[in-house]
Amino acid sequence: MGGALLKGWLSIGLEPNEITVLEPNPADWLISLTKEGLRLNIRPFKAPGVCIIAVKPQLIENLLSVKDFSDMKNTVFVSIAAGTQLSKLENLLGANKPIVRVMPNTPAVVRKGVSCFIPNVNTSEHQIKLIERLFAAVGHTIRLNCEEQMDVVTAISGSGPAYVFYLIEVLTRVGIEFGLSGDIANRLAVSTVSGAGTLAEKSDLKANKLRENVTSPKGTTEAALGVLMDKEKGLFSLMRTAVLAASERSKELGF
Repeated sequence: MGGALLKGWLSIGLEPNEITVLEPNPADWLISLTKEGLRLNIRPFKAPGVCIIAVKPQLIENLLSVKDFSDMKNTVFVSIAAGTQLSKLENLLGANKPIVRVMPNTPAVVRKGVSCFIPNVNTSEHQIKLIERLFAAVGHTIRLNCEEQMDVVTAISGSGPAYVFYLIEVLTRVGIEFGLSGDIANRLAVSTVSGAGTLAEKSDLKANKLRENVTSPKGTTEAALGVLMDKEKGLFSLMRTAVLAASERSKELGF
């Protein structure tokens, strides 16, 4: 996720020489950016204005507990670690530190991400606006009303791209099973999902109305939706169970 955000920010003009990355196993593309001035695994000249904490939640305690952040008085810390609560971050970084918890998603790499965030009480409005502008540069931003909403946000938008990619995968496999070549089935699946998403984003109509507009009485779409909208075995029931599982896992990661 950190890599997706970095690629998105670089694509809008952030200069590599403005960035320091601490990464024990850097990818080749990250190493190549050192030729353009990116500081890789080198202590920055001065305390950064923004520090992005982009590590797996299982690693965050070990990582932050061995660092000294006393000289980073004007730094706003941004955590994208799933499930890691503000209170835990405050214990690790210092109770007086400005901290913003953000849940972005990988479409940020193509500036189509969505990032939901919640600041702690030490974060100034100026710092909040700075973080909002930073993430708005790679997609949409949503400020949450309370931290408790973050678990379901993680389950829907944070993990959500994987659900959509799996839908593309399944449509492709079904197309192949019914006689299409792999290339044609994949192109149909990708283009259909992409086009429907763009239409939903651009249209003034809600998703249910867009669905109804595609559905002719007693037609092919209605036949398929009869299966997908089954009350017990349909997509709503399945997706609700999936989101609940992801949300519960997000809560577990917070402890």
